[in-house]
Amino acid sequence: MDELRKEKENLLLRLRKIEGQIKGIQKMIENDKSCNDVLTQIAAVKAALNKVGAIILEKYSKSCIAEYKNTENEKSIDELIETLLRFIK
Repeated sequence: MDELRKEKENLLLRLRKIEGQIKGIQKMIENDKSCNDVLTQIAAVKAALNKVGAIILEKYSKSCIAEYKNTENEKSIDELIETLLRFIK
């Protein structure tokens, strides 16, 4: 349970950092910063958000696969595939 709590805290910390980056981008636009600088920060936010998604997807995938191994229920694998397809769009 302690590991789950740490993972959750790590994700929330990452999301708070992303939130700060987005606020920074808003200020950059308000202050007429260069498009290059703004787009660089947007790329950083996208990368950070993709990392959060990848971490969550990894945990979810492991959970679905473990459930399938225990129950051989195709539904868990189908849900995993649907989630993967949504994430990569």
